Amino acid sequence: MKIQQMKMPQLGESVTEGTISKWLVRPGDCVNKYDSIAEVMTDKVTAEIPSSFTGKIIEIFAKENETMVVGEVICAIEVENVSEKKEDSDQQLVESLKTIETTTSSNHLKTRYSPAVLKISQENGIDLTKVKGSGRDGRITRKDLVKLLEKGVNIIEENQELAPTVIASKQDPAEKSFSSIETSVHSVGDIEIPITGIRKTIAANMVKSKLEVPHAWMMVEVDATNLVKNRDSLKAEFKQKEGYNLTYFAFFIKAVSQALTEFPEMNSMWAGDKIIQKKDINISIAVAASNALFVPVIKHADEKSIKGLAREVHELAQKTRTGKLKPEDMQNGTFTVNNTGAFGSIQSMGIINHPQAAILQVESIVKRPVIIDDMIAVRNMVNLCLAIDHRVLDGLVCGKFLARIKEIIETAFQEGASIY
Repeated sequence: MKIQQMKMPQLGESVTEGTISKWLVRPGDCVNKYDSIAEVMTDKVTAEIPSSFTGKIIEIFAKENETMVVGEVICAIEVENVSEKKEDSDQQLVESLKTIETTTSSNHLKTRYSPAVLKISQENGIDLTKVKGSGRDGRITRKDLVKLLEKGVNIIEENQELAPTVIASKQDPAEKSFSSIETSVHSVGDIEIPITGIRKTIAANMVKSKLEVPHAWMMVEVDATNLVKNRDSLKAEFKQKEGYNLTYFAFFIKAVSQALTEFPEMNSMWAGDKIIQKKDINISIAVAASNALFVPVIKHADEKSIKGLAREVHELAQKTRTGKLKPEDMQNGTFTVNNTGAFGSIQSMGIINHPQAAILQVESIVKRPVIIDDMIAVRNMVNLCLAIDHRVLDGLVCGKFLARIKEIIETAFQEGASIY
């Protein structure tokens, strides 16, 4: 009998950690290979993770609602018929992925630091021996360091104590006065809403994007009258024939995909010491489900017709709202288009979907009076708001990109134009 260790898997692009929302097994339970053993939540997907072995659960290391870094051991399984050579190689792999162990001079207890924690601490000059961890057995997690950075603690000197007074000294006067308010005091009738694992992960990723990415944004006003007429003339027949709606959103995704083929710089990502211009055009779309936001991906969007894009939007939205999204549905996005107009918004700036370089907000189509040939006309107008990573993109290419999308929407989708 041999002991094998299960590690936290990577459940999506750029996912570095996951939260064990529920264990489906207990110590002593027997499992087969590929049996589901736990439910895991990330900002991108909620999924059941399968066992990599057939055997008996010996020990569970991660508690429910505990966030674990990708590669950390979550449980041990006793298995049969594993060769000594395979065990040795597997153990080496586990050891290389396990968190690094250091010994503190004060109490000689072992403190575990994950690769993510080490990376953040090294980049920001944080002395980990002065940080109080919130993880299991006092383990320092990535979110502990993110919280410190949010509060303005960028560098922790060797002899500093992480007391509230030190944190406050890093804040400006307005922040200090606000932090002194007892936000934990409840008034009669207040409702306390627990923060779920997925909400914590979304928050951490949004903070990461805003802290790391220098956001800039611009907006153009587009006359969508021709698009509206074309779509309205087709929608009833389309719904009857295809069984799903012909949405305005599909037209906008088509316009964005075409413009990305002409301005490939927009389809890029920041990679530290280089910029990666992606070959494939994979459009991430934001879909809300209950109290969480998911970002499934339409692969090779530039190769699809408006009908095909409408079908994919419909199918991905259905998967999201019924909890059937798979990790592969969320991976390899290169550019995000967000349909904020569905909520009546007319102007907004999106937070970039890291590590992508841009996100486009498609606002609500509204009737407005405009001047055409010195005459007032009522037209269907829409604002397109583009947020960019200024490390990767500059105003010139972004202005041309938005102008091209505007041109496509105003001229290519006239009544009678094919959607197939």
